[in-house]
Amino acid sequence: MSKQRSDAKSAYESKRNFERTPEPSGMAGRRTSKAPIFVIQQHDATTLHFDFRLEIDGKLASWAVPKGPSTDPREKRLAVRVEDHPLAYASFEGCIPEGEYGAGPVIVWDQGTYENLRRREAGAAVSMRESLEDGRVEIWLEGEKIRGGYALIHSRLGGKERNWLLIKMKDEGSDARRKPAKTEPQSVRTGRTLEDVRRASRHHR
Repeated sequence: MSKQRSDAKSAYESKRNFERTPEPSGMAGRRTSKAPIFVIQQHDATTLHFDFRLEIDGKLASWAVPKGPSTDPREKRLAVRVEDHPLAYASFEGCIPEGEYGAGPVIVWDQGTYENLRRREAGAAVSMRESLEDGRVEIWLEGEKIRGGYALIHSRLGGKERNWLLIKMKDEGSDARRKPAKTEPQSVRTGRTLEDVRRASRHHR
């Protein structure tokens, strides 16, 4: 096991008690589509936020986006880099129990595949891993709620290393009038809302 994979495993697993949380354990996972996947999960933990995740090198590179993704290119959304998650997390919906890391309900707010847009001057693709290291990710999302080009820029806003910005590119997916993070609260997998998941968890105690 490489040091990089071992570090990713410890960062994710060391925060969780898998005898209590329904979240998937381990970092191993298999791809479910030919194209790399993305998932956006809505999570009502200490604060309500959206977790933006991209499949890169067999894991889900992850950012917490407090206000969720925007379809307006004029808006720059804070995206805080968090630990890589396992691929199996892409389908996770449920309620993380009180007392556990990230306690609260989680739904799959959007999901789909993505295409890497970054190219060198000669036209060759810049790998996603290189893009992460460069601090500039450019992707095209094909989701059920979100579609089009997005950029993740490592801004270090406020002097914090974990801070990035999530920005919508100008294309046919742009729409300043849409507010999907506020107006479309249902899971694309089950149709449930965060409150539905919370209520179901209470009934199963």
